Amino acid sequence: MKNTHLTSVAVGAIMASGVASTALADGHATELTLCWAAWDPANALVELSKDFEAMSGHKMNFEFVPWTSFADRMLNELNSGGQLCDLMIGDSQWIGGGAENGHYVKLNDFFDANGIDMGDFIPATVTGYAEWPKNTPNYYALPAFGDVVGWTYRKDWFERPELQEEFKSTYGYDLGVPETLQQLTDIAQFFQGRDIDGTTVYGAAIYTERGSEGITMGVTNWLYNHGFLYENPDKPYDLDGFVNSADAAAGLEAYKALYDTATPPGSSNWYMGENIDAYRSGQVAMQMNFAFIWPGVEADEKVGGGKSGYFPNPAGPSGQFAQLGGQGISVVAYSEKQDAALEYIQWFAQPEIQSRWWELGGYSALSAVVEDPSFVQSQPYAQTFLDSMAIVKDFWAEPAYADLLIPMQERIHNYVIAGEGTAQEALDGLVRDWTEVFEDEGKL
Repeated sequence: MKNTHLTSVAVGAIMASGVASTALADGHATELTLCWAAWDPANALVELSKDFEAMSGHKMNFEFVPWTSFADRMLNELNSGGQLCDLMIGDSQWIGGGAENGHYVKLNDFFDANGIDMGDFIPATVTGYAEWPKNTPNYYALPAFGDVVGWTYRKDWFERPELQEEFKSTYGYDLGVPETLQQLTDIAQFFQGRDIDGTTVYGAAIYTERGSEGITMGVTNWLYNHGFLYENPDKPYDLDGFVNSADAAAGLEAYKALYDTATPPGSSNWYMGENIDAYRSGQVAMQMNFAFIWPGVEADEKVGGGKSGYFPNPAGPSGQFAQLGGQGISVVAYSEKQDAALEYIQWFAQPEIQSRWWELGGYSALSAVVEDPSFVQSQPYAQTFLDSMAIVKDFWAEPAYADLLIPMQERIHNYVIAGEGTAQEALDGLVRDWTEVFEDEGKL
């Protein structure tokens, strides 16, 4: 692979002679504010950014917002033309709105001038986090944090001989990492209500949250693998028969069946944090969650140290896919410190910085990092991360993303959790909702 990234020496020379002149031009360092979600990777980025402060002379400030209010807070900031954020690590679905509404600076010329090649990053992260329109070389972000929905399981429980024997006698195959969604459901049902070391445990913690994006980020892992498509591949925004196909409805029914038969009591509004808590406290045999949690699992004295294992979202009848997470880092168009913000992106793109990002608990999207022969041995979850990033799909990244998300959250939650109507009716209603959004957008 051709590596066109600048070395640290070259970056330092450029910063000293040109780009970095903004730092001390008036005798004072520039203060930059980076906005992101409040979660473990943000803490790792604070630590990493100390290197940037030392190299550039700039001071980094951070505005971190909990995931449950992150979209509302930061999209309002962008839509109002606010100047709080100089750099924004925005969610993958925001890229369309960020580009079309003029919130993000287009980075093509900057990338070209500084030897930053999008071909050096995992292709799915470029498409998911950086490009608009999709599959065109128009870049409004640098891939910052690769993430994907995957699974964590109690490897120590799975390896107990008495459980292995009972499971095989019941289901006819070995208890282990599930290869299909049906096997995952079998395993979850096997553990549901089981006594483990004097404690009643449950099968799986899955995404069910209604208020932001939770249940959508969960159910898509079933829908994709049962044949759901967002639109006709040959006709954009043609939804009927693709969003609401009979196969997609079967996937939605299967997700509801898992919720009804193999999840903890009271888990009707769970997302990332609740799933983490349930797993770490020993309530569940498996948890659905984004890959960002895996470093914390490994470090946890109750479930780390070889007690846990990791696997990609299993296959369904129509293929094997997983819901993309993760984010790109963008320069906010309303910032008065864009030159300094671009310096940060230039620094962050360096291979040595990306390698340290991975070491600190960040998920690098740079191919040179993840394709290094030592990568898969660097962490117990490294191979699962690679396997998962190879099967990703994402929710709409349209500028009307929020208007598309709200009805999906409502219709899926009403069916899966509240038991209202049928799966087919839920998806038929979603087609009507989304069609109305695209009509309002002038795309139909």
